[in-house]
Amino acid sequence: MKRTGDNWPRFLRRWVLHFETSIEDAVEKFAAELPAGARLLDAGAGEGMYRRYFDRQRYVGVDLAIGDATWNYSKLEALADLESMPFADASFDAAVNIVTLEHVRQPARVLSEISRVLKPGAPFLIVVPMEWEVHQAPNDYYRYTRYGMAFLMIQAGFSQPKVEAVGGFFRLLGRRLLGGIQFFPSLLWIPFALPGLLLPLLDSLDREKNFTLGYICSARKR
Repeated sequence: MKRTGDNWPRFLRRWVLHFETSIEDAVEKFAAELPAGARLLDAGAGEGMYRRYFDRQRYVGVDLAIGDATWNYSKLEALADLESMPFADASFDAAVNIVTLEHVRQPARVLSEISRVLKPGAPFLIVVPMEWEVHQAPNDYYRYTRYGMAFLMIQAGFSQPKVEAVGGFFRLLGRRLLGGIQFFPSLLWIPFALPGLLLPLLDSLDREKNFTLGYICSARKR
């Protein structure tokens, strides 16, 4: 799958696509901290775009394959509903769930199922959106707050939930202005592009980060 910004200079992609690159950094760090040979579940793997980070581990990508008709799901290890995965209890050493929970109808049930297949003490990385446009319609159901995510993880059997906002108000506003480019032809998009690029410079003013694109969350199976 070719992603937006793949051909951009690294600094530009990191500045404009701050949410996406922050996710990549988090997944890379998560993978680096896992021992070689650990069995890793990518629950809601899509095309398996994060597989490359787990070349030292035993990667298992699972998806229901209904998110995007143009994607190639043929290289996944299993096609399955995340509410009922074909794995035994405590069969994985770690799991990730990356911007997938908004696409499931029963998020609490999915988190409980991920918890079921994890070994006690296993680490879990999950990323969810808060302020994001509708995507992969009609299979787009929810957005999450930091409090909702902490509650859902604890209820599903995870401990020590850590929920971190990815950017604040000004990064969010800048991203929304850049997104407005799609509605204007020719050079009429320029008034949106410049503020969109500059606004993230002010993001440190938003200390609470109650306005954010989404959250990177981590926890451990109890």
